[in-house]
Amino acid sequence: VQLQASGGGLVQPGGSLRLSCAASGSIFSINVMGWYRQAPGKQRELVASITGGGGITNYADSVKGRFFISRDNAKNTVYLQMNSLKPEDTAVYYCRSLTLNSWGQGTKVTVSS
Repeated sequence: VQLQASGGGLVQPGGSLRLSCAASGSIFSINVMGWYRQAPGKQRELVASITGGGGITNYADSVKGRFFISRDNAKNTVYLQMNSLKPEDTAVYYCRSLTLNSWGQGTKVTVSS
């Protein structure tokens, strides 16, 4: 599966962004999908994941209640809605098919005033 992430940018603290990850080349609905992030000098970490049907989601403690993962299988797309953004959310965000271990290119999110 090929993955294309988009939606990053510069946002002020407290603001919101929505990331999108469009998939092609596979039956998207069977893929467990995840969003990861990697901040400068830090290891890549799993931010959120969602099962193929969208019924089960999981979040890192640091983003619970602020970030929301969703998917539209008709559009072969997974989303990450990020609210109440903090400077520590600054990172390059990647989408991944956990089922097929495929990574998209990153999209950079910068939270700064």
